Amino acid sequence: MPVNLPTNLLRSFVAIVDTGSMLNASERVFVTQSALSLQIKRLEELLQQTLFHRDGRRLTLTPAGDLMLDYARKVLTLHDEAVAAVSAGHFNGPARIGMVQDFAEILLSGLLAQFAELHPDAQIYSRVAGTAELLGQLERRQLDIVLGYGLPNDPGAVSTADMVWFGEAALAGRDVIPLAVLEQPCRFREAAIRALEDAGRSFRITVETPNLTTLRAAVEAGLGLTVRTPPFLPQALLDGTSLPDLPRVSCILLTASGLDGATGHLADLARRTVAAL
Repeated sequence: MPVNLPTNLLRSFVAIVDTGSMLNASERVFVTQSALSLQIKRLEELLQQTLFHRDGRRLTLTPAGDLMLDYARKVLTLHDEAVAAVSAGHFNGPARIGMVQDFAEILLSGLLAQFAELHPDAQIYSRVAGTAELLGQLERRQLDIVLGYGLPNDPGAVSTADMVWFGEAALAGRDVIPLAVLEQPCRFREAAIRALEDAGRSFRITVETPNLTTLRAAVEAGLGLTVRTPPFLPQALLDGTSLPDLPRVSCILLTASGLDGATGHLADLARRTVAAL
């Protein structure tokens, strides 16, 4: 008999990876840390695979966990699209917000905590994915609010930020630059490759991953250089090297038309929060 994987277990698994800890994930999926731990244990039992390496409170993905993460995202995307299609685009919760992983780590807990305090009876649906995927869901009315990245002159720009290099300084001096990147489509990946090609620098992709947590771990381990915005990993920020200059990127906020009530207030809170970064 095929194994059935409950979507709540998959959602909790993805939340742990996206937020970086059991504590943050428990706030996103609204269960206690002990319940979350039991959910992951149950998921591992169903798969008969260990998904996380556990070093005290630190969790890192095993190879099986890294593979499962990509499938879990796809399953949840199809699940949520099915719910939206059958229910004519309306989720049970009135406020549906999507954001890229960078914003989820920086903003999610604080932003949604403010919203919950102001609207204790409101429900929230949050989605973490790439900008292109989120914009597609916004267009299909599966999301109300999207926080992502765009060109500096994007009409939806709330603020702009520098793209910068991260990694061990010694790697910048190699004849062939090792790159750690997110899967396509990724604006930062494209900027890094274009900048190196324009500067005539050779490179090779040494790490490719769908999630920011693994990308950060790869950079910290010295496996490659990467390009993000300054909050990504301040202690690994490269400065004064021979690496080529990079373009700026805008932080965009787009909403569905006709937002009001609690959802409109969430959009206003998100706009102010991003503008203050």
